[in-house]
Amino acid sequence: MASGKATPRQKMINLMYLIFIAMLALNMSKEVLAAFGLMNEKLEASNNKATENNQAFLASLETKAGEDAAKYEELYKDAQQIKQLSQEYYTWLEDLKTEMVKEIEDPTDYQVMDKSDYLDQKFFQGDKLGPTGQEFMKRIVDYREGVLGILGEDFKDVQDAVKTRFKTGDENGKVARRDGVKVDWINYHYEGFPLIASLTKLTSLQSDIKATEEAALKAMLQGELTSQVSLTNFETQLFSEKSAFYAGERFSGSLVLGKTDRSAKPVKAELTLDGRKLSEGKDYELKEGGVELLIGAGNPGDHEIAGMLYYMQDGVETEVPVKNSFSTISKPNAAVISADKMNVVYRGVANPMTISIPGIPDNKVNASAPGLSKRSGSNYVMNPGTGRTVTITASGTLPDGQGISTRSEFRIKDIPRPAGSIRGESGSVQMPRKNLEISTVGAMLEDFDFDLNLAVSGFKFKVPGQPTVSVNGSKLDARAKSALARAKRGDAVQIFDIQAYITNNKTYKLKKVSPVVVEITN
Repeated sequence: MASGKATPRQKMINLMYLIFIAMLALNMSKEVLAAFGLMNEKLEASNNKATENNQAFLASLETKAGEDAAKYEELYKDAQQIKQLSQEYYTWLEDLKTEMVKEIEDPTDYQVMDKSDYLDQKFFQGDKLGPTGQEFMKRIVDYREGVLGILGEDFKDVQDAVKTRFKTGDENGKVARRDGVKVDWINYHYEGFPLIASLTKLTSLQSDIKATEEAALKAMLQGELTSQVSLTNFETQLFSEKSAFYAGERFSGSLVLGKTDRSAKPVKAELTLDGRKLSEGKDYELKEGGVELLIGAGNPGDHEIAGMLYYMQDGVETEVPVKNSFSTISKPNAAVISADKMNVVYRGVANPMTISIPGIPDNKVNASAPGLSKRSGSNYVMNPGTGRTVTITASGTLPDGQGISTRSEFRIKDIPRPAGSIRGESGSVQMPRKNLEISTVGAMLEDFDFDLNLAVSGFKFKVPGQPTVSVNGSKLDARAKSALARAKRGDAVQIFDIQAYITNNKTYKLKKVSPVVVEITN
C-alpha cells in the first residue's frame, strides 16, 4: 500500500482506506469516552450512598460511646479522626474535579472530554512535578500514613487494604510500563490521558477513601465486639412478663446472662433483694441461661436485685456480677387512651388507635364514640364524621371489682392539601420533552402520617403561547402532546386543576391540588 509504483487509482483507494480507518478509530474513541463517563456517574452515585452509610455508622458509634464510654469512647475518637482525614482528602479531590470541568458547557457531554491538556499542565512542568502535582502526591501519602497511624498495630486486614489502595509505586515511586521502562507513578496514571479518564480515576480514588473509612469503622466496632465474647464481659439482664406490678402481686420474671449465650447454666448464685438474702428453691431456681426468680413484687417502689452468678469457664469458676432493678406500682384508677400516630384524628381516613386500661384484660375494656369500631384486642379504628372534635369513653372493671371510666377528647382535622406531581416529583420540575409526553400526572401528600393511595382523573395542561388543554385521565392525550410539541426549550409548562381522589374512599372531597410546573430542557 506504501509502494511508490502504485497507480494513481490505487493511491486514491489507499488514501480512502486510511481515512476509513481513521473514522473508525474516531468513533471507537467517542464510545470509550462515553463509557468512562458512565463509569464515573456510577462511582459518584456509589460514593454518595457510601457517605450516607458512613454517617449513619458514625452516629451509631457516637450513641454507643454515650451509652458505654469505657468500651467505645476511644474508638469513637479514632473514628472521628479517620472521618476528618477522609473528608479533607475527599473535598480536595472534589475541588480538583470541579476545576477540571469548569470550562465545559455540558459536564455530561463526555465525548468532548478527549484532551489531556488540563492535568498535563496542572501536574507537570517539563520533566518535573508542578506545585499541584506535588500537592497531589503529598495528599495521598499523608492520608495513607495518617489512617495507618490511627489504626496502630491492630486491624491488619484494614491496614493491608489501605496500603494497596493508596500505593504509589515501588520504594522509589516508580511503575513499570508494558515495555519494561519504569516511570513515576503519577506520570503512569495521569499524564497524557483523556480528561474524562482522569476524572474517573479521581472519582475511583474518592471511592477508595469511602471504602477505607467504612472498613476502619467496621473493624474497630467488630474488634470491640470480639473482645466481649468472654463470659467475664457479659452482664445480667432482667426479663419479665411486664415492666411493673401491683402491690402484693407475685413477680414473674427471670435473670439471664446477656448477649447470646443462653445455654450457659450457672453453677451457683448468691443473690439479695433489697439487701435480703434469697434462697435457692424458694426464691429462685438455676436454669439454662440464668436464674428464674420466684419472688413477690413487694410494696410500691423500686427494688434492687444484687449479688453474683458463678459460671464454669475453661474449668475455672467465673464470677458475673448481678445488679438489676424493677418497679412495683400501685393499681391504676384511670384508663390510658392514645392515638397510634398522632394526637388528632383525620376525617376521610381510618385512624388506628390503641385503647386499654392497665391491669384489665382487653376483652373486658369497653370503648365508645361516634365512628369508633373495634378490630381486635386493644386495637380500634376511628372514622370521624362532621364536627371539630370527638370524645372517646373507655370503661372497665379491675379484678377487685372497682370500676374505671375515662373520657378523652380528640381534635378532628381534614386531610391536608395534596401536591400535584409529575413522574413522582412535585413543585417545579425539569425534564426533556419526550419524558414529559410519557410521564404520569399524580397527586401526593407530603409529610402526611397516613399512606393514602391517590389517583388522578383529569387535569389542565398549559404550554406558553398555546390554548389550555383539558385532559381526562393521568397522562397527556393527543391534544396535549400536540401543544407540547410547540413548546420551546426553557418554556415553563403548567399542569393545574388536577382532579384527585382517594381510591378506597371516593366520596371524600380532597382539597384543591396544588399545580406542578415543568421546565422543558430540550
